[in-house]
Amino acid sequence: MIIGVPKEIKTNENRVALTPAGAFELTKRGHQVYVEATAGVGSGFEDADYVGAGAKILQTADEVWEIAEMIMKVKEPIEVEYGRCRPNQLVFTYFHFASSEPLTHAMIKSRSVCLAYETVETPDRQLPLLIPMSEVAGRMAIQEGAKYLEKPVKGRGVLLGGVPGVEPGKVLVLGGGIVGTQAAKMAAGLGAQVTILDVNLNRLRQLSDIMPANVTTLFSNEYTIRRLVQTHDLIVGAVLIPGAKAPKLITRDMLKLMRPGTVIVDVAVDQGGCFETTKPTTHDNPIYIIEDVVHYCVANMPGAVPFTSTVALTNATLPYAIQLANKGWEKACLENRELKLGLNIVKGRVVYKGVAEAFDLPYTELHESVD
Repeated sequence: MIIGVPKEIKTNENRVALTPAGAFELTKRGHQVYVEATAGVGSGFEDADYVGAGAKILQTADEVWEIAEMIMKVKEPIEVEYGRCRPNQLVFTYFHFASSEPLTHAMIKSRSVCLAYETVETPDRQLPLLIPMSEVAGRMAIQEGAKYLEKPVKGRGVLLGGVPGVEPGKVLVLGGGIVGTQAAKMAAGLGAQVTILDVNLNRLRQLSDIMPANVTTLFSNEYTIRRLVQTHDLIVGAVLIPGAKAPKLITRDMLKLMRPGTVIVDVAVDQGGCFETTKPTTHDNPIYIIEDVVHYCVANMPGAVPFTSTVALTNATLPYAIQLANKGWEKACLENRELKLGLNIVKGRVVYKGVAEAFDLPYTELHESVD
């Protein structure tokens, strides 16, 4: 198979979809890998590294998209890339369709095959291609939240870990999945008082067993959220419904309950956000303030630590990419239900229910055939 790796062009997105080590694994199996020039530089990988791994360098994105049977990316195509997607071409990336109607319609129009990292799912309901970036984003949520709690950037002026004689900051984490768990661990490690909410009692029991003493678990409901936002300094939105829009757990009127300088970090922004006032921001301009509450809603948080993120992502995606390359997407998805669940749009048809429901589009159910 011919695999193309274009350079990411979303603002401050320094990740790349494939490391030289990943390219080597594909080329040694007889596949051709074409990488756009300088695609890996932001992550610390030079063109020569890819050439040494058996890949070939092309100078433009158009060349990569034109030659590839499978495109591997990190972020969803943006508007200038819509026209590069070809009928029957496999695009393997994070799509997060439910948060963007224009992207959804563009990919339907392209008649390409859209296989989304974020909906590949194992039998035990794990999302193996979302986990590594969720781990990065969860940890970064605390790192960034702690920074924006500083007074010069309009935060409350709270040090999360406190000092002797001064109580530590309070962190509220909405959601006990991968993002929430990593955020809670990081905040607890800094010495903050952490409260983590979830609607799954079994998950709360697990978290109660593994978390340190400065982490409290509570069942999530609106009454409890309204009570807690009044006293917590940093609030992390870490809720995920695979392939669908995130629920709005923090409403606009709740901002009035928060103390001035409270920081809220919405890691669910890729899925529409779990705060009513969420709007995507960039690393260049990461925050905005509403009702004296600092909002951090960067849509590609792991892009700020691209070396870590790129290696972690390739570790997870490569086994699936090898299957797709070896067998072709049709056979690979028929034989591996995990990959089949990653199919969101196939040749103009929406085949993932959450995407169809998000925009009231016709839904085509995949049975034995995937074509």
